[in-house]
Amino acid sequence: MNKTCRAFPAERTKTMNFYDFTLRPPTELLFKDDKGIDFTVSDFKKLNDMIRAGIPKRSLVFLFARNERIPVGMYLSLLRNKIVPLLLSPALHPDLLRSLLQIYQPDFILGKESLLPVKLNYSVIQRIEDYIVLRTGFRYPHRLHEDLALLLTTSGSTGSPKLVRQSYRNIESNAAAIADYLNLSSAERPITTLPMHYTYGLSVINSHLQVGAPVLLTEKSIVEKEFWDFLRQEKATSIAGVPYTYTMLDRLRFFNMDLPDLKMMTQAGGKLSEELQRKFTEYAAQTGRKFVVMYGQTEATARMAYLPPEKALAKIGCMGIAIPGGRFELIDEEETVIEQPETAGELIYYGPNVTLGYAEQAEDLSRGDERKGRLATGDMAVRDTDGFYRIVGRKKRFLKIFGNRVNLDEIEAKCAAKFVGHEFACIGRDDEMTICHTGELPAEKILGFLQELTGLYKGAFVCRPINEIPKNEAGKILYAKL
Repeated sequence: MNKTCRAFPAERTKTMNFYDFTLRPPTELLFKDDKGIDFTVSDFKKLNDMIRAGIPKRSLVFLFARNERIPVGMYLSLLRNKIVPLLLSPALHPDLLRSLLQIYQPDFILGKESLLPVKLNYSVIQRIEDYIVLRTGFRYPHRLHEDLALLLTTSGSTGSPKLVRQSYRNIESNAAAIADYLNLSSAERPITTLPMHYTYGLSVINSHLQVGAPVLLTEKSIVEKEFWDFLRQEKATSIAGVPYTYTMLDRLRFFNMDLPDLKMMTQAGGKLSEELQRKFTEYAAQTGRKFVVMYGQTEATARMAYLPPEKALAKIGCMGIAIPGGRFELIDEEETVIEQPETAGELIYYGPNVTLGYAEQAEDLSRGDERKGRLATGDMAVRDTDGFYRIVGRKKRFLKIFGNRVNLDEIEAKCAAKFVGHEFACIGRDDEMTICHTGELPAEKILGFLQELTGLYKGAFVCRPINEIPKNEAGKILYAKL
């Protein structure tokens, strides 16, 4: 058992959750966007009335989510009214959208009319500014489990229709735990740097609303001048990022920027290089800020571990300790718990934020809690003598590319199907995948296909032509040799 974890604070579980604004003053600010428009509790109540009037409880909804007032308000209203949304990117590949529609047959679709991935010939029943509510007409008899609150993709980007089923308890407990270990208060003003359909980006919104902190909403990226103008003008106090975010910040000479109101930086979505972790940790220490390394998965709602800022320099390379209310253990191949320190094993997490399970078809949405609070992360880790954990590898073949989990085996299969007559083998590290292939095949063709397939910048992929894919006698690829 992880002896460093704390008991989940009982008093926090009794507080109003982040999407219940009934007791808050109508003028309280919830969001502000980069156009200077406020969104208050009063604005939410008006939006909530419209959603409640148009969409029955326990409906299944596809919500194309952006870091804008209306979709974030819609998300909160859907939770409040016990309507189940699947959060999707407006940049979703049209083929995947068609597959999801066919498999899950949602009752309604919500999105910005001009940004829907494909033209949908469904009935428009409501218009809320430039967002529309569509009734699909599928009339599938969904039996949504009473605990089911939210559906997210598995953070993969290769076209899998597998979804993560999150409960109300999952979302609320994780928001409260994050607010607890980050010591958040209503004085915070976080700015969005990650999409809200991504579990990490969504957790930033949830945890700050939990403590009454207004969220600064923008779709601008950190490489755009308008992002920094908005950050300075609205006195943003924190930013969040995946490893790629911090790689770009380093290139943008972030350490020389004048940011007097910035108090905290958080990182998750993959392992940051020790060089960058040290750079940002030392910068935070020198400037009186906090740099918090965290660890999570969509299957755990969002966060499972964090590295306390006061330990950041002493524990470079670690992802930390379990969040409040959670605990870790390591197991060997026989699933025996590993007690001794500095011994690698699969990382197992226990906590109220462990999600219900997966869905791969509409019928799965009626299923209850299949994990019972236990998650086998698939990551290999070690625990040091102080009880801090460090990821040392992956049990299965996944990489994190710009915070998106990508299945190497799936990439191989899709490339082989696309480029018939060629063999493929994928290896690499987080934020850089190498695609080895046989035969003469222009790299630009492969890179273009991967960018279209995953929605990720093609600079994350490297092509390597080789004469032969090394295999053993059983025909299995020898990745170690590659």
